[in-house]
Amino acid sequence: MSKFVLKRAANGVWFGLFTHLAHQGLKHGVSTRLGGLSVAPYATLNLGLKSGDDPHTVRLNRDLFCQAVGVDYARAATCQQVHGDHIHLVMADDAGRGARSHAAAVPASDALITAERGLPLILFYADCVPVLIYDPVRKAVGLSHAGWKGTVAKIGAKTVLAMGEHFGTQPADCLVGIGPSIGPCCYEVDAPVVDTLKASFCDTWQHLVVPRGDKWLLDLWHANRDQLEEIGVPRANIDISGVCTAENTALFYSHRAEHGTTGRHGAIICL
Repeated sequence: MSKFVLKRAANGVWFGLFTHLAHQGLKHGVSTRLGGLSVAPYATLNLGLKSGDDPHTVRLNRDLFCQAVGVDYARAATCQQVHGDHIHLVMADDAGRGARSHAAAVPASDALITAERGLPLILFYADCVPVLIYDPVRKAVGLSHAGWKGTVAKIGAKTVLAMGEHFGTQPADCLVGIGPSIGPCCYEVDAPVVDTLKASFCDTWQHLVVPRGDKWLLDLWHANRDQLEEIGVPRANIDISGVCTAENTALFYSHRAEHGTTGRHGAIICL
């Protein structure tokens, strides 16, 4: 059975990995906030260049995380995340885009896919859902940033379908890890969000929310799992970490629980 486990690297960085991906030999990880160089309120492994932290320290932290996972920081590609559903095909000449400069990152995208070996994909989070995707048959990977807007736009499912378009990926072959994010215990939303959810998840939306007064508690984890199952990814291939960032600010950054003044953890995936 797959599961999400925490690991301490030799350089002191703590990160999480999915055992069903690790058993495939896939280099990947979701960073915690432990083992870096940043000081409060960004302590310590802040990876967000736009968080307000010292950019030089953030670059050092990114390098530490890449070392921990065993990938080359200089080749890592990332994008300027905008809570949309645009997916960028990462090619060899994208290596290093955004690793050291937000301005140099792939513009206006929230998911990356590639079949390039040794080219890490990295995205950043502080409550939104990391969705890590591996196709062991076609040897391709994808990484999505799914906040509520990306989730209702079904960016996770669209990422798998984009892998199908570019690499021949079949959803039934994919292995998926849904990483730490704000959980259904803490993610309170209002009626306009739920209305958008209803339009996107017509038949299943009621299973994704619990009323609380005039608000709702939204389950982003299962919303992402449901959309993946809908296109043919087997439930047995999808592992949900079950870790709520808002409840675990000692380990992960949470924009909501820390009232907007916080860092960013990251997710990496690399063939």
